[in-house]
Amino acid sequence: MNRGRSLNIEHVSPVRLVRPEISRRPVSTAAEEANTLALMRRWFFARKPDAGFVLSEFPATLLQAKVFDEWLDARDESLHGVLAGPGSNETVVEHYRTLGLILEAGDLAA
Repeated sequence: MNRGRSLNIEHVSPVRLVRPEISRRPVSTAAEEANTLALMRRWFFARKPDAGFVLSEFPATLLQAKVFDEWLDARDESLHGVLAGPGSNETVVEHYRTLGLILEAGDLAA
């Protein structure tokens, strides 16, 4: 993460975006998922084209990963790699592994 900061790449986490709206917390898991997607969508489409970013805690579900892929396609952008940390959702990891985007520890040292 420090390497990303040194490159002046935006670091985004839905937790940071949700804090201002904490008083309006959704009551159901589906509503919370929809709220997270809406917040991240606002961020994604407001950023400058081709601006670098590092996401943490997003996408956290397979639905979020597939929606995020659609957003990237809509802007004709793509990911260069995905780093999955401990505790990452296995279906999300497998999704990005299938796409050949999961970076292994050896890839980072290069």
